[in-house]
Parts: sequence; C-alpha cells; structure tokens
Amino acid sequence: MNDKEPLVKKTFDRFNNENSDEDNKPKQEFLTNSFSDWRQWFDNRTVDKQNGNIDDDTNTKYKNDMVSVIDLFRFADRIDYILMFIGICFLLIMAAGIAITQVTFGQLIGLFAEVKLRENCHHHRQTSGINNSSNYVCPPGIDIDLISYVELQLLCYYDNITVASSSDVFSSSLRKKVMDPIYRLIIVGIIEFICTIILFICWTVSLKRQTYRMSIRLFQSLLQRNISYLDKVAIGNINSKLFDNIRKIDSGAGYEFLFVIGVIFCIVLDIVASFIVNWKLALVMLCILPIIMITSMIFSKIISNEEINVLNSYSKAGQIAEEVFSSLRTVLSLNGSKFEQNRYEHELHSTTRNSIRQGAVFGLFAGWLSFSTYLIYSVGFIFGSTFLFYHKNEEVDLVEITITVSEARSAAVPIYRLIEAGNDASINETEIWNESVTSRKLINTNIDIKFENVNFIYSSRKDISVLNNLNFIARAGQTTAIVGPSGCGKSTCLSLLLRYYEPSSGRILINGQSIKGYDLKQLRQTIGVVNQEPILFATSIAENIRFGKENATMAEIEEAARQANAHTFIMKLPNKYETLVGERGVQLSGGEKQRIALARALIKQPAILLLDEATSALDNISEKLVQEALDRAYQGRTTIVIAHRLSTIQNADHIYVLDNGSVIEEGTHEILIAKEGSKYQEMIKNQQVEKLDNSEDDLYRGTTVNEGVGRQSTRNSLSSSSKEAPDTDKKEQNLLDERSIIMRLLSMNRPELFYLVIGSIASIFNGIAVLFFAFLVARTIYQFAICEYLERRQRILTSSFMLASMGLLVWIFRFVQYTAFAISGSKLTHRVRSTAFRCFLRQEVAFYDRPENSTGAICGRLFADASAVQQMSGTRLGLIFETVALIFFGLLFGMLLSWQLTLIALSPLLLLIPAMYTSVRVEMWLNRLCDRVRGQANMIAVEAIHNMRTVKHLSAERIILNKYSEQMTAVTTSYRKYSIVFTIPYGLLWVIDSATTAFLYLYALVRFERNQFTFNDIIVIIAFVVFVMQAVRSVESMSKQIGTSLSSIKALLDLFDRTPAIDNTSIEGATLVNFAGQIEFNQVKFSYPTRPTITVLNQFQLKIKSGQRVAIVGASGSGKSTVIHLLERFYDAESGQLLFDGIDIRQLNILWIRSQLGLVGQEPVLFNLTIAENIA
Repeated sequence: MNDKEPLVKKTFDRFNNENSDEDNKPKQEFLTNSFSDWRQWFDNRTVDKQNGNIDDDTNTKYKNDMVSVIDLFRFADRIDYILMFIGICFLLIMAAGIAITQVTFGQLIGLFAEVKLRENCHHHRQTSGINNSSNYVCPPGIDIDLISYVELQLLCYYDNITVASSSDVFSSSLRKKVMDPIYRLIIVGIIEFICTIILFICWTVSLKRQTYRMSIRLFQSLLQRNISYLDKVAIGNINSKLFDNIRKIDSGAGYEFLFVIGVIFCIVLDIVASFIVNWKLALVMLCILPIIMITSMIFSKIISNEEINVLNSYSKAGQIAEEVFSSLRTVLSLNGSKFEQNRYEHELHSTTRNSIRQGAVFGLFAGWLSFSTYLIYSVGFIFGSTFLFYHKNEEVDLVEITITVSEARSAAVPIYRLIEAGNDASINETEIWNESVTSRKLINTNIDIKFENVNFIYSSRKDISVLNNLNFIARAGQTTAIVGPSGCGKSTCLSLLLRYYEPSSGRILINGQSIKGYDLKQLRQTIGVVNQEPILFATSIAENIRFGKENATMAEIEEAARQANAHTFIMKLPNKYETLVGERGVQLSGGEKQRIALARALIKQPAILLLDEATSALDNISEKLVQEALDRAYQGRTTIVIAHRLSTIQNADHIYVLDNGSVIEEGTHEILIAKEGSKYQEMIKNQQVEKLDNSEDDLYRGTTVNEGVGRQSTRNSLSSSSKEAPDTDKKEQNLLDERSIIMRLLSMNRPELFYLVIGSIASIFNGIAVLFFAFLVARTIYQFAICEYLERRQRILTSSFMLASMGLLVWIFRFVQYTAFAISGSKLTHRVRSTAFRCFLRQEVAFYDRPENSTGAICGRLFADASAVQQMSGTRLGLIFETVALIFFGLLFGMLLSWQLTLIALSPLLLLIPAMYTSVRVEMWLNRLCDRVRGQANMIAVEAIHNMRTVKHLSAERIILNKYSEQMTAVTTSYRKYSIVFTIPYGLLWVIDSATTAFLYLYALVRFERNQFTFNDIIVIIAFVVFVMQAVRSVESMSKQIGTSLSSIKALLDLFDRTPAIDNTSIEGATLVNFAGQIEFNQVKFSYPTRPTITVLNQFQLKIKSGQRVAIVGASGSGKSTVIHLLERFYDAESGQLLFDGIDIRQLNILWIRSQLGLVGQEPVLFNLTIAENIA
C-alpha cells in the first residue's frame, strides 16, 4: 500500500468526525490538523504517539559540521543588531579609508615614477639618436603604463616637446601634487582612529551580550532535559560544550570575524576602484579571485572537520578529569592518582594526533594564501598593473582568522543542537519554566497515591523489567513503607512518582486522577524528598535550604531547620546560616547534611514526603536526631518510606514487601512478623543476627571511644568570610612577574627542539621572504620607468616569474612552519595538560576546600588554560618568530639604505609600544578577574548537571539558572566597562600608520628635491618600511590574544610552581617493613585550614593496639570523620603527633600509608569503568 493512503484516509475520517461533532467545532481546527499531517508527510517526519513529539530524521537543522556564519549571531536581540549595524557601518568607512589609502599610495608612487619616466625617455632620445616614433621605444597602440596615454604620445611622437628636469617639475607643481595625497593620508588616519574605537566598543559589547545569552540558553536547555536523556549521555561531554565551545564562538565571532568582514569590504572596494582605474586589468585579476575563494572554502571545511575531531577527543579526557576531581578523596584514599593520570593521558594522545593533523592542514591553507598573494602580484605586473603599488601582507593574519572563525562555526554545532533539541518533548520538561499553572491543581492535603498495574523498563537496560504489574496504595495522611532486597524496584517507584520516567504501561494515580494530568512543576513542589545520599550545593546553609522554596524568608528557613533538628548545630557555627558548606556539602558531617536536606524538603510544606533510606548511612546518634525530625514530619502527610533497616519502619501504617518488581506481601509490622516463613520475617531475622554479630564483635574484640575530648563543635564548614581563610598562595601570586613566560614555555618544549628549530628556520625564511617580496615589488615598479618598451616588458616578466617562484617556496616553507609548530605545540599542550592534571592531584585536600578550586573551575582551567598554551606555542609562536625576523631584517635593510627614513618609521613606536603593553596587561588582569567569576559559574553548572535529580525534585531549575546568570552577568559587565581600554591601541595604530607613511613621503620629497634620493631609493625604502609597519600591525592585532594567552599560561605556571602542604604523590618518606598496625593520637590539636579559628580536635588522645577494632561515636560534627581524614593524611595536625607503630605519620611515605588503609566512605563512589576495574 502506498504510504500516502493512510494519510488520505485519516484526513477524510477527521472530516467526517468534525461534521458529526455535536459541539460543532470550528472547521479551522480541522484545516490546521490536516495541514500539519500533510506537512509532516512532505517533511518525512513521524509522530511519536507516546510522547506526542515530532521525530525529525534530521533531529535538528544543525546536522552539518558547521553552522553558517550568520548563525553565529542567532542570539542577538534588537539592541545587539543596532550595535552590530553601527559597528558594520564604521567598518565600511574604515574599508573605504583603506581603499582610499591604497589609491593614494598608487598616486604618490605614480608621481615619482612619472618624473623618472620623463627623465629616462628624454635622456634616451638625446643619446640614442632613435626617432621617437620607433616601435622599439614607443609601442604601437594603447599600452597599460604608469603615465597617461596623452603624455606618452607627447613624449614619443613630438620632437619639439621639451621634457623638464626633475628639479623644474618639483619647483613648479610636483610639490603641490604630492602634498594633497599626504594631507589625505593624515585625514583618513584620524577618521579610522575614531571609527576603530566606536567599532570595537559596539562589537565587544554586543558580542559579550550574545555569548552571555547563549550560555544562559544552553544551560537552560540542559536543565530542562529529563532524567532519561541524562542517563544516556556523558556529563563531561555536556560540560565541554557548555564551557569550551562557547569560548571558541566568542573568539571566532569577535575581532577575527570583523577582520574577515573588513577584508571582504576591502576586496569589493578594491575591485570597484580597479575597474575605475583600468577595467581590463581588473577583469583579468577578477578571474583569479573565484579560484582563491573556492579553495579557501574547501580548506575551511577540512579545518572544521579537524576541529570537531579535536573537540570530541578532548571531551573524553575532560570527562575523566571531572570524574576524578569530583571524587578526589576516594581517588587519594585508593592511591589511584597514577591510574587516573594514565587514563587521562591515554585520551590526550588522540587529541594530540588530531591537533597535529589540524596544524598540517593549516599549513597547506596558509601556504596557499601566501602563494595566491604572490600570484596576484605576478599576474598584475605581467598585465601592467596600475593599482598594486601598496598592499598589506595580511595572508598570514587571514589564515589565522579564517581558522578561528571556522573553529567557532564548528564549536557552535553541538551547542545549537542541544538548544534546538529543547523543543523535543521526548527529552525535555519545558513545563518546569511555567510561572502560571493551567493544569489540574493538587490539593495540599488528603492525597491518595495509587500504582495500578505499573510496568517499567529502563531505556538503557531494555532487557530487564524492573517493575511487573506493580499495585499498591499510599493512603492520605499515612506512612507507607516499601521494603525488599536490592534491585527489587523500591527506588524506581519514587522516580516514577516524581515523573523522572514514564511507566511502560499501567497508571499512577493521585486522588483517582492520572499523574500526567498534573502540572509537573507543581507536582514536584508538592513532594518533599530526602535521599540516602543528601546532596548539598556549594553555597551557604541558608541558600541550600532556600532551594526548597524560592524566595523563602529567613524566618521560614529557621523554622524548617528547627523541624529538622538542625537549628541548634547551625547556630553554633561562627557564621550560622551564612556558613558555606563546600562542594557537595563536604564541609559538614553526614548527619548535619541529612538534617539540612530534610529542612530543605520541609520548607515548602509538602503534602507528600518521600524518604529513600534517609537514615541508613548515619551513625546511631545522628540517626536518632534525624529520625525524631522525621517522625514529626510524617504527621499529616502522605509519606512513602523506602527502608533497608526495618527497625525504622515498624510504626508505619502499611508495609509492602517487593520482590522482582511486584508486591509479594503487605500489611502492618505486627501482621507481617507474625506470618511464619514470610519474606518480611526472614529479613527481620537476618538483620537481627547481623546486629547481634556486630554487637558481640564490639563487646569482645573492640573498644568504643566517645569523643568527649575536644568536642567543641567540630565543624569543618567553610566560612563565607574570606578573611577567615588564609591565602596560602599569596607568596605565589606574583611569582612569575619577573620571569619570561615565553622562555618558560620554550624550556618545557625542549624535547621538541628539533621541530622548534625547523619551524623557526621556516618562520625566519618566511619573514625574510616578505622583505624579498617587497624588494621585488619595488624593483618591478621601478622597471615601469624604463623608457624602452621591450626592455621594460622583459624585465617585468622576469620579476613576475621570480615573484611566482618565490610564492611556491613560501608555500612549502609555510607548510613546514605550521606543521613543525603544530607538532611542538600539540606535544607541549599534551605535556602541560598532563603536568597540570598531575599538579592538581598533588595538591593537599585543603586546596580543594576553597570555592575557586571547585571541580568546574579546575576542569575549565585544564581545557582553557592549556588551549592558550597551544595558541602561544603552536602557530602563534611561528608568527611571532616570523614577525620578529621581518621587523629585525626590515629595519636592518632600512638603516643600510636610509637611516633617516627608518628612524622616522620607528619614532611612532615610542607611543605605540607602551599602549600595546598597557593593553596586554589590562587584558591579563581582566581575564584573571573574569576567570575567577567564570569559575564560580562553572561550579554552579557542574554541580547542577551532576546532581540533576536533586535539582529536579526540588524544582530548583529557575533558582540555579538565576545564580548562573548572575555570575555570567558580572563577566559581561566587566568586559563592557573596560572595552575602551582595548580599543585605544587599535585606533592609535591607524593614525600612526597613516601619519608615519605621510611623513615618510614628505621627507622623501624633500630629499628628492635636493637630488639626495633617487626614485629607486624611495620605492625600495618605503616598500621595506611599509611591510615592517605591517609586521607591527600584526603584533598589535595579536596583542589581545597574547594578553589572554599569557594570563592563562601564568596561572598554569603558578600551579606548577606551587608547593603543596601535603604532596599526595610524593615518594619520599619511610615505609615500615613489619607494620603491626598500632595507631596512636598523642595530644593532637587540629583546625581545618579554611577555619583556623575553630578547634576541631583539642589535645585528642587515642591509642589503638594491633588487631583491635575501635568504634568512634559522637554527635554529628564532633570530629569522627576528622580522625579518618588525619589517618589518610588528607590534613596534618597543628600540634601533637599521629603515630604508626611509634613513627610520626609525617615521616612515612604517604602512598604507603594509604596502601595500608582500607576506607569505605559514607557515600560510595564508583567510576565510569567496568565493575572489575572499579574493584581493582
């Protein structure tokens, strides 16, 4: 059957139903629905009946490797468009100024060339005795030449015409002719200075606004993803798109994009001017342009593919880094640093290979652009150019910028795909952003919950049925307990009730209505959840509780804390509710975290309370405090308790026993325990035996220590006041101020010395080639002043051939340059990332207690800072060598030819260099400032993405998004405030460039009048100076990128030079051959480095003999975990001794110590590896 026939039948059925509808629905609805069906058929789409979403075969419009250039600005609003339009207008004025400058240079050299040609032809006519009309001297017809056809006819065919000497010409009219273009150059320079400042301010402000909006939209898109989607994706890949790709877009759509647009404007205006000057030559030159454009597009496509490969390969390494630093204590306790280092380096190898291949492609592209420039000149001279007297050697800048824009277009693809996928109902929960609720509302009391024949299979494990025809009821106001062995589906029931997933079949009912009919956001706000592993965010206690209810007052927060038995211990903290809890609440004990999590659940006064083994991981004292709070919370609420420890649910109103996803027993505790042979009775007996065994072990084999000593509210919470946390890095803050960062990089790059030498030689050759190119151009221009036509033609052909040959050599050396520096730069970046990873692992645990060293901040630094190293040590280092060679040899040749003109050219640098230096320093300072703020934003994003279940059951998506937005707004504001500082050096360069050139011509005019300069001297010297000034302009244009790179590199080098208080990878220290296992705490005093004013252990005394089992008990926060931290040597005691077999722990090898300890934490951490690898 034709696939169109069901669609036709569907349309007619709908038509008949509409006509028979008693409500007489408008025919407009029929037309709309039918049109939608047919449009989907034409678009080859299908409707997913289960989720109601349109499944497009292409997924999104961004299925290619690159987005269009226009799409880079898809997040611009009206203000941005106005700013960009203003910027483009001023950019067009600047391009017109460049075109005017080029024409002016042509006119100036033409004036000098005209005088020389008159002089040569006059001299030749008087000495050769050949008639002026000879074809040997004067070609027949119209030839393209430097002087007008009328003047050529006067020179060649009229004997009575007297050609004035050069001095007569200057004395009468030439000075005036030369001064007009000079004034024009100065005026154009001033205009371009003003245009540059306005252009860069408008574009910078607009771009930062757009990247801010892009970051927010992307993060919002991730926050609204459902749990099923997040189960299938690698979190590290998501974070790389959020942090890394946006940086590339910001770079590619900024100065680099403006440069490309400016080049396009210049090309268009140059073509127009060329047609005005000589349409025949312009037509010839225009034939070459399509070839260059097509090849550039091909290279751009290849570069984009390589960039995708680089990004994808590093995202795997970034995922490992994120996994390691978010579970650092587990890694250190297992001595897993070396293993994780090897995992990270293994993924870096593929990144290095891809980067080298990308560099080789860059080299081919750069070489092709260089060759095309030489080819254009060669062809232009062959056909008698009248326009190419002045041209900026920008092909190197152009390839760098084309590459950056291509990278931005590639980086935008995964970001835009994620954002576009936000419209897909199957993977999103868009209703969480709804401010108003239009669906059926939940009543906050008397809620019955019913599971009716519910079946469920996880999409990631489709071969396992988790729930099988599950039926149970949780009555309003009662406590319902669900028990059973691990994997029986207990927690899955709560996930379905929170609508993390949808049942495969069956229904979940609330007060007799399907759960799907309720607004998702309001449903979750009506449910309070407390999990076995409480997740707290790296902010204050008050803010953590406020996550439960947006805009909650302090009175409400304190009342919720009282209900959760948390208010007392919070008030004992120095900063009370403003105390920071650290990443994942690491600064608090397990019991404290659980009570804060309970307060967070209670603050919204939920009608339903879900407890998933909320006390199973707590010690007896903490469990008692939490259980008392829970007993009060049960009253008046529909409560479902998932329990492993059956003693906690004996008072439940009803208990369901699950096995293999189905209810096998139900009843009260008394009924179930009375059933002989029941599963519940068996579970009770097993737990009693286990408890008895543990008790006997404690009585006969162990010692119990109650921490009465040093009980002073042993909180290791991180204070919100930065004054309390000493800045241990102050000594290192200015460590590299007096060092050469470039030299440090080169010393680290020593293993690739061969490639550095090869790349440097190729770069120096390319720099000298520019000077040779300038010499050939000047020489060819001088040859236009030869009077004899055949001789002139022959010499010009020879010079043009030399230009083309030189272009081929430059292509080869450019490829060698880029490939060599790509190898050295990629290997250095690999080394830097590996070293940074190792140095991060070396740092003491207290280093990670600071907010600026969160997991998100560290992962961002590993990518961004190392990328800056690659930029400085790779292709950019080659450009630096090339530019230095060009400036050095250019000035050397200029001094040999005319030291006066060379000094004139150098004098403006006295103003430009300080401006550039100031710009770089301000850029470095601003980047450090913004990186700290970005680190806070990254921390928020990483925490939210890693703990998405917590975010969703709290309905805290909007709160998280607002906090992220606040940090990103601070970054945008900083750039907007200081954008004027960056624009001044760029503007000064235009004025200095034009003014310097004008003064050069003015001085050359004076010397030419006095017969101290020849025409050949003038064009050679000015050609050298022009290209040297272009090199200075290249350095200036790189100063912004250099400032950014140096800031990142300095931060990395500071890390490398930092000496940790406890080196986690140190191999120093003794190892005990016959370690008996005797441990002694001898008068130990300890305070956490982030809270030096709070004493945790005070003269703590404890001796554990070999073979003993010792239990340490005490109230939450009394210091029990601190004892473990000291044993693992995460921290060192301030005074006293911790002894292993009588030897101070600080004298022992730290790796050996941890190899002797087996630690099972309260919150077990498994890595993204196989079960065997996790165990090994």
